[in-house]
Amino acid sequence: MPDPGSNPGVRFPPPLIFALGLGAGLALEHFHVALPLLDPARAWWLDLHAAAIGLVAVWLIGSALGGFRRKGTDPRPWREDSALVVEGIYEYSRNPMYLGMALAYGAITLALNSLWPLLTLVPVLLVVRYYVIAREERYLTALFGEAYRDYCRQVRRWF
Repeated sequence: MPDPGSNPGVRFPPPLIFALGLGAGLALEHFHVALPLLDPARAWWLDLHAAAIGLVAVWLIGSALGGFRRKGTDPRPWREDSALVVEGIYEYSRNPMYLGMALAYGAITLALNSLWPLLTLVPVLLVVRYYVIAREERYLTALFGEAYRDYCRQVRRWF
């Protein structure tokens, strides 16, 4: 049996948490009262913003994954970490992948012109913050000690 302290203890992949929240929002949209963000005649404006936000999301996630690849460590939060990634996009955000996922979620919501998924983003972010990030922070503090605490003092959690 693996040592319980050998990984952060996150059992549900964060992309799955975001996908479940989006699915719940879309289910509410379909089975409850539809709540568009804008009049469908003006939805092109939402599409434009969704595309821009989506590009930022892809860039954030790609940059974050690149940082893990350069350090030779696994980005999956249920795996053991072998290095502390503090360079590149991690100089500006301790959680650029989660920020990117949240932006991608928002971009999808805008593209679909639906308020329900945007409303379900709030509990998704709370789950990510208190179930995933809190566990990762405890684990990284135990693993990297003062180096991680210094990093936390210098870089904000989200942006």
